Amino acid sequence: MGVTEDSGWELDLDGESVVTVAAVGRQLRLWREAAGLPASELARTIGYSAELVYKVEGGTRIPKPDFLDRADEALGAGGKLAAMKKDIAEARYPKKVRDLAKLEQEAVELGAYNNSVIDGLLQTEEYARAVFGNRRPPFTEDEVERRLAARLARQEIIDTSAAPPVFSYVLCEATLRRPIGGRMVLRRQLERLLKSGQLPNVDLQVLPLSREENCGLGGPFRLLKLKDGTAVGLDEVQLASRVTTDPKETQILDMRYGIIRAQALSPRESLAFIEKVLGET
Repeated sequence: MGVTEDSGWELDLDGESVVTVAAVGRQLRLWREAAGLPASELARTIGYSAELVYKVEGGTRIPKPDFLDRADEALGAGGKLAAMKKDIAEARYPKKVRDLAKLEQEAVELGAYNNSVIDGLLQTEEYARAVFGNRRPPFTEDEVERRLAARLARQEIIDTSAAPPVFSYVLCEATLRRPIGGRMVLRRQLERLLKSGQLPNVDLQVLPLSREENCGLGGPFRLLKLKDGTAVGLDEVQLASRVTTDPKETQILDMRYGIIRAQALSPRESLAFIEKVLGET
């Protein structure tokens, strides 16, 4: 078996994730030592470099799923190493993304307005990749992959959760016409929106550019209502993300979102509008 070039993810994590990666590395070393295999022999067996094996065991490199699958089989771990893929996948996501995913899992209702891009939970993989690719200064290739994997994992809550939240999205018409990634990427993104809008727990609304009134000119924001009755507001500006649980501020966001929904087309009208834009794209 040749050495794969897909060697692993660079370590650029917060403290909690570093602990997880280190724990996985210790488990790998214990299984290897129990099997009586030198790192070089394990590396040769699974098709990775000995250097990578040492780095994974030392907690300085994040193993990719294939690495853990091969190591599990080679060491006879019976699925115990492979089972850590989920922990590793979550650990490699940026902390703010993990925190957002936890909030979304606790939400019973989520409302979001965006006037720049399609909301992340609704993005196709290629659209999301194009969004990350537009960042300046640019992300490294590894960072793009980390963020893309995190975004796609978060999307599972929409239609695979046993009790998914109620989702409400208001999209500015500009987000439907801005060809991020190119015309075909946009077409597939619009098709994804039409499919998502058919889900029973998802309401999509479009705020046309022809509207004279728009209460969302201040920029994109989200409002999550959690199971314990509290509300959390999130908004992103150029260089920072801001989370608020202050009742006075979340009430303002709730009021604004209600007005924005009233200014937008109804969900039925919005799907027809998206179909029209798709036909023009």
